[in-house]
Amino acid sequence: MSGLDEERLARAYLLRVAEPPAPALHAFVADQGPLAAAKAVRADDCPPRVRDETAARRDVERAEDDLAVADRLGARLVIPEDDEWPAWPLLCLDQAGRRGVQGMAQPLALWVRGDARLDTVTEAAIAVVGSRAATGYGEHVGGELAYGLAGHEISVFSGAAYGIDGAAHRGALAGSGVTVALLGCGVDAGYPAGHVALLNKIAERGGLVVSEYPPGTSPARHRFLVRNRLIAALSQGTVVVEAGRRSGARNTATTAGVLGKVVMAVPGPVTSAMSIGCHELIQESGATLVTSIDDVIAQAGKLGALPGERASARRPTDRLGPDALRVHEALDRGQGKSAEEIAAESGVPLVRVRALLSALEIDEFAQRCDNGWKRSAARRGRR
Repeated sequence: MSGLDEERLARAYLLRVAEPPAPALHAFVADQGPLAAAKAVRADDCPPRVRDETAARRDVERAEDDLAVADRLGARLVIPEDDEWPAWPLLCLDQAGRRGVQGMAQPLALWVRGDARLDTVTEAAIAVVGSRAATGYGEHVGGELAYGLAGHEISVFSGAAYGIDGAAHRGALAGSGVTVALLGCGVDAGYPAGHVALLNKIAERGGLVVSEYPPGTSPARHRFLVRNRLIAALSQGTVVVEAGRRSGARNTATTAGVLGKVVMAVPGPVTSAMSIGCHELIQESGATLVTSIDDVIAQAGKLGALPGERASARRPTDRLGPDALRVHEALDRGQGKSAEEIAAESGVPLVRVRALLSALEIDEFAQRCDNGWKRSAARRGRR
């Protein structure tokens, strides 16, 4: 057995014994490596927080069976040691975790069904999410946006649920584009039942069905909420088409903002309960109002890597959005500033400043220092 095979077995075991996101276990694996971490968990010789996350299932040895089931399904386990691991998009989860945001650990590995490379489909990607109890208006807009994104060779990410998610996946497929379904259950769960054929079509037509939950894992509400961080992390931006005041789609949008991603919302009729969440996101400056595919591309391309953005920019800062540019201009090269000072100087709301600083750090426009934030030395001389 090769070293990579051993690491895949170890990570399959760890995915089974801990309920994601398992931040303590993720940190332990990052420090010790998957082989040593798996051995320590089996022996119950690990730090207390790791023991808490793994104690209930540490004796469950099903890694080889899980890999065999996945193989029969045409799926595979993609691990951080693989070339196709999407390390760059997932880095924002580490950044958020270091800021103390709860539940933002990277996945230990991902179960992937479909022939496309996971790193390739995340190079230019937008999430389109919304209510399960969608209106005809919402499904039409979600499908049209996804169709337009497909026409621009941008992957469409969503959660495979009824309503807006399903409309987004179908719209991308109708546009002969790539779409990725992130699940809150095992890739073999057949959930939701009415979307089994849709999930099969996604995997067969150049897209992917992805989950961090091992085969046989049943769907549960908390798992869909945990899954939402991956939808947000793996895409450059998130569009909320319809959402109630409290909804999974709004949870995804909030997570995307925390991760420094672009958040967009589609307005709807003021009389529609399904658009309340979108309207509140816009009112609270938690999302930018968008009404067309051109709006989405213009907004998400500012901090992302969407086609044409980098090629057309004469300076690195040319691809920053208005708020990001204002925050960047408020930074000094030598003296650090607090987020509150940057918000006051730039006029950008504090919650938005904090999200943008994280994104600017990832893109090497800003860096942390002892007394706050300053312009990144890595970008000096490149303007």
